[in-house]
Amino acid sequence: MTDAKTMNSKFISQSNKQAMRNPWVLGWISLVIIVLLVNVTMISMAVVTNSGLVEENYYEKGRDHELNFLKNQAARHALGWNFKLDVPEDIILGQTHTLRFNIVDRQGVAVDGLDVEVLAYRPSDAEADFNLEMQRFAPGQYQASGRFPLKGVWELKLKVTQAGETYELTEQRISVKAN
Repeated sequence: MTDAKTMNSKFISQSNKQAMRNPWVLGWISLVIIVLLVNVTMISMAVVTNSGLVEENYYEKGRDHELNFLKNQAARHALGWNFKLDVPEDIILGQTHTLRFNIVDRQGVAVDGLDVEVLAYRPSDAEADFNLEMQRFAPGQYQASGRFPLKGVWELKLKVTQAGETYELTEQRISVKAN
């Protein structure tokens, strides 16, 4: 009788290493690991990919999305512009910050005569969205100053208009920090 008790206690014991060989235990551990990996993948995709912001007249824009995308890409390539949107590294809530935009053509000549606008979108609160019109301060250089009303993640889109043609040139994600 004691042999059966010691035998049973051996199988139930914490020191029994055979549990890790049980297919049910391995299956549950594998399932937990897979769920964690899927969650990490989804979170990283949510941070890296499209913000999912809803635009006005989204249906009309979406109907011909591929055609508009290809047309916009061909127009930008034909223009041959090189540009950069400079945003301060640390943007603090409630403080005024200056955003700068530099643009040159293929030959490195500054491009003037543009209407430049920065569209600031708040992914979690459309009520906070705002636009900043940039003013030319040097050949091919534009700037605008503004305050971000809420801390957190913002999407900046650059809209440039030249001779009645409008181009969305770049999209940049920034983070506004609290005081």
